[in-house]
Amino acid sequence: MSERILFQHGTLGALMAGLMDGTETIEQILKHGTLGLGTLHGLDGEVIFLDGEAYQGRSDGVVVKLTGKETTPYAAITPFITDERFEVENQTKGEELKQSILASQAGNNLFLAIKITGLFKTVHTRIMPKQEKPYRRLAKISESQPEFHETNSQGTLVGFYTPELFQGVAAAGFHLHYIDEAKQFGGHVIDFELTKGTVEISKIETLVQHFPSDDPTFIGTTIDYANLEQEIQQAE
Repeated sequence: MSERILFQHGTLGALMAGLMDGTETIEQILKHGTLGLGTLHGLDGEVIFLDGEAYQGRSDGVVVKLTGKETTPYAAITPFITDERFEVENQTKGEELKQSILASQAGNNLFLAIKITGLFKTVHTRIMPKQEKPYRRLAKISESQPEFHETNSQGTLVGFYTPELFQGVAAAGFHLHYIDEAKQFGGHVIDFELTKGTVEISKIETLVQHFPSDDPTFIGTTIDYANLEQEIQQAE
């Protein structure tokens, strides 16, 4: 049986603090899995990993397929293996569906990889715009991020549920990105409503946390974590 491994490069806490230089290639990230999410150098949009391919949702609303040569300061990916699957036959709001996913696990202490495929009545996304140095803290950038709405969209939500204990390593709770079937609309999910679809869950057994150990900025920066939880909630 294959091990359910979540591989993460960088930490959300460092990204929140403004460490936004790309320190690993998308090509290298894809060696560790098929499904996940992230961002690019300079916080340039939202990355969606689906079926072993990488896509970028840009702040102008365009979605592009990545070559693999791009770099990322933060990405999380898993070789997605379905452990549980259930169908959604009735229109369901995002928060209700998230609670159903947690209820199916009888607890909140595992990392979960999530894949939801189907017809979405609504998808509300945001996309971080590319930044230039000197980088600001992510919470400040989020105050002016472009947002997008799509209705009756066929596509896939991908992402992770992170236990509260790991807040800062990643975003505690659900962190989801969306891409439509035509690969023309995508981004970080703020809210959604599913008309009909399939929910697949993978129970993560192992977290591999990869650090940019050759990056002098990461090594030498003193990071202020004082208001980290509040800032993550604001940005997410």
